[in-house]
Amino acid sequence: MITYEYPFNERIRTLLRLEDLFDKASYFVELEGTREHHVVLLTLFEILEVAGRADLKMDLIQELERQRQSLLIFRNNPDISEEALSGALYEIEQASAALLGMTGKIGQYLRENDWLMGIRSRAVIPGGVCQFDLPSYHSWMHQSPATRRDALLAWFKPFMPLRNGLTIVLRLLRGSGRMEQKVAEGGAFQMMLGSSGAQMVRVSLQEKEPYVPEISANKYALNIRFTCPDYDHRSRHAESNVEFDMVFCNL
Repeated sequence: MITYEYPFNERIRTLLRLEDLFDKASYFVELEGTREHHVVLLTLFEILEVAGRADLKMDLIQELERQRQSLLIFRNNPDISEEALSGALYEIEQASAALLGMTGKIGQYLRENDWLMGIRSRAVIPGGVCQFDLPSYHSWMHQSPATRRDALLAWFKPFMPLRNGLTIVLRLLRGSGRMEQKVAEGGAFQMMLGSSGAQMVRVSLQEKEPYVPEISANKYALNIRFTCPDYDHRSRHAESNVEFDMVFCNL
């Protein structure tokens, strides 16, 4: 199955973007090549940009506390595993405590690093990090892979409370809905949302299906238009019926 996620508000968009960036950085930092570590550093700058929202940390803390209160209701419920419940509560409490321990503006320690900010300012210019532009960065790239990795991990470490917090919130969000099977007649699907309060929709198709969902939504309606991508020309609208699975997610 291929799953496509469409967030209904900016808060969830931000969390999904950060999740994607953290996953990318985690993958490339374990490799040893200079080009891979260059990607990690560029990703760090992207995380700094996206995480710069002043209310992001407080949003996560408030959501984690709301989920903790929701879970506490299930204490002493014979149908709920006490061990699993205690583990979930402990994970949420640890994540909240780590977020509360973050002081100052997110990523301020990076902004105060003139060397990193010099690389960041050059990185937005096409070809701007060539060795003749940034000889000190060229020298750093010739350090051992272990030395570079240690430095990268140290720069990422203060962001880890954010990553752990958003991982929990997105996991709870994705697990909140109930899957339904739908059919887009003639490749088009529309549904009125009413007062559902959904924060995200997940659309899943079999990998063999040659369609891609183009999703748009507001608080009143959801529209999905399935297309057949043509990577050399314009995509074509699907003319046949398309079967897919759909989940509305809401915390």
